Amino acid sequence: MPPHSDPRALIRYALAGLAVTVAIVWTLYLVRGALLLIYMSLLVAVGLSPLAGAIERYRLPGARRLPRWAAILIIYLCFLAGLIGVGLLVFPPLVTQARELWSELPEMVQRGQQWLIDRGLLVRELSFREALENAPGTGSDAVGTVIGAVWGFVGGVFGLVTILILAFYFMLDAARFRDTFVRLFRRVERPRVEEGCRRISSKVSAWLGGQLLLAGIIGGTAALALFLMGVPYFYVLALIAGIGEMIPIVGPVVAAIPAIAVAFTVSPALALGVAIFFFVQQQFENHVLVPKVMERQVGVSAAAVIVALLIGGTLLGIVGAILAVPSVAIVQVVLEELLAEKSAD
Repeated sequence: MPPHSDPRALIRYALAGLAVTVAIVWTLYLVRGALLLIYMSLLVAVGLSPLAGAIERYRLPGARRLPRWAAILIIYLCFLAGLIGVGLLVFPPLVTQARELWSELPEMVQRGQQWLIDRGLLVRELSFREALENAPGTGSDAVGTVIGAVWGFVGGVFGLVTILILAFYFMLDAARFRDTFVRLFRRVERPRVEEGCRRISSKVSAWLGGQLLLAGIIGGTAALALFLMGVPYFYVLALIAGIGEMIPIVGPVVAAIPAIAVAFTVSPALALGVAIFFFVQQQFENHVLVPKVMERQVGVSAAAVIVALLIGGTLLGIVGAILAVPSVAIVQVVLEELLAEKSAD
């Protein structure tokens, strides 16, 4: 009897294949954090590659062409210079307003409690210390909460640095990686695969630019509106709104809460006005800005974006929601190429 027709041999092969599959899946699960960092680095590298290529091709008359590493370094230096410039413009008033906010916080809490007492929503007025002790995440576990927050911040900074370093090397060897990937396909299919890679790079690059554009628009309009409405500490609140815009789903809602709370300490009418502004701003952003960026630049439909955000947020939380749009854009390109191949056949 041939070995391949022996039932016992087939069972052994099946069990061995199952064991190998389980081992691979378990290993991938154990290193999921590293794989996520690698994937994010690849997205950054793919998104910045067109810009790096444009800088690399540009040269002054009589000058040599820039090497790849120099073009990438220029992008990083421009990004760093932009951060420093924004910091120099925003940080001094931000620190001043943050200090004023902290010094005024006890009085704000007192006024807010008095408003609740007048309407029978609070039995007695708590001191600022009591309010802090009774607040969620404080009290006996305050030290643990602070340590966890600091450790999370350090981990986030380390992760960001790791992503930027990996993205640098991915962009440095992008041509070799792309050529190696293309050579995995038949010669007749390679031009179409190269075109698909170019489309993916264009879509991810548009997504990166769109995210920064949306954050700038939301932060700038929030600063202007809060300043005109007379809301204190509008620099801090607008910065929170701009950062929150880059976090899908929950970011804009959470970012609006501090502004509404600060406005409430001035007057309930002002708090209502701030809440209405953020509601209108988000409606404009959801129905005008995002569709323009995602559909016209990235080329992803609104329905696909919503489904991707729901699935990504459920699987990986905020990180999954951030990665949802570029991931669905990549899947869209792959599916379009596969469907085009089937139609050609």
